[in-house]
Amino acid sequence: MELAYIPSPSRGVLYLGPIPLRGYAFCIILGVFVAVWYGNKRWIARGGRSGTVADIAVWAVPFGLVGGRLYHVITDYQLYFSEGRDWVDAFKIWEGGLGIWGAIALGAVGAWIGCRRRGIPLPAYADAIAPGIAFAQAIGRWGNWFNQELYGRETDLPWALHITSTADGRVPGYYHPTFLYESLWCIGVAVLVIWADRRFNLGHGRAFALYVASYCAGRFWIEYMRVDDAHHILGLRLNNWTALLVLLLAVVYIVLSARTRPGREAVVEPGVSDGEAGADGTGEAEGETEDTTSDMAEDEAGSATKKT
Repeated sequence: MELAYIPSPSRGVLYLGPIPLRGYAFCIILGVFVAVWYGNKRWIARGGRSGTVADIAVWAVPFGLVGGRLYHVITDYQLYFSEGRDWVDAFKIWEGGLGIWGAIALGAVGAWIGCRRRGIPLPAYADAIAPGIAFAQAIGRWGNWFNQELYGRETDLPWALHITSTADGRVPGYYHPTFLYESLWCIGVAVLVIWADRRFNLGHGRAFALYVASYCAGRFWIEYMRVDDAHHILGLRLNNWTALLVLLLAVVYIVLSARTRPGREAVVEPGVSDGEAGADGTGEAEGETEDTTSDMAEDEAGSATKKT
């Protein structure tokens, strides 16, 4: 008897008149919005100017999308270039297929270009947006639910995902919802980075490296559960090896960076005054006003004493 399960959507696209609204694309766009919005709040709190995160994202996001798609197409080339396949499908990004490894790598190149144009240190920018990226991934993973893809092994657990599609060799049934596991893990990663950043005053790219390391730890076991076709090396999926390698590199960076550049950057954006840094409700401007009022009161008291 079927007690409970997670249903799959009957279709992954809705039409607003003649305009198609695809669930996968909507999740990606919403994730980008959240990442930029929350990254902006963290950037201001670190002493940056409001709007800078969005300006740099104009470079980072397109580079990230291209990098994510390239990684997917290269590592799953048989889906697009084998016999009976249409290579034009490699450009249909709305149908799913973004590799986070390529998205982060090429997205970092775009962010570096944007930061360089404004004289901003890339590590400081990366630290500010790290939790937002994790939240964006948590949202973006629901795009896989719309496409009925990237699920795990069969299961009879009450939170099993009910796959109904038979496209591309899918077998209808009940499977582990690995998209949901990764979404929840990414939320946990974001919370961890926010807490550690406040607790240990992380700087010089260490908050971003913590995000990378903790994400990779979760991606390793989640990837191990998936049953979709993938290249294997020594019995492990390619993405398992990628996650393990990137995890080790992130840990090494955290250790070396903490030794060579302890603490946090004193200035993250040149030419930003204290008033600008607190103009978005972070509290600095209000504190500055209170200090100024206190100083004026002390001066008046001193003047009155002299007259007396």
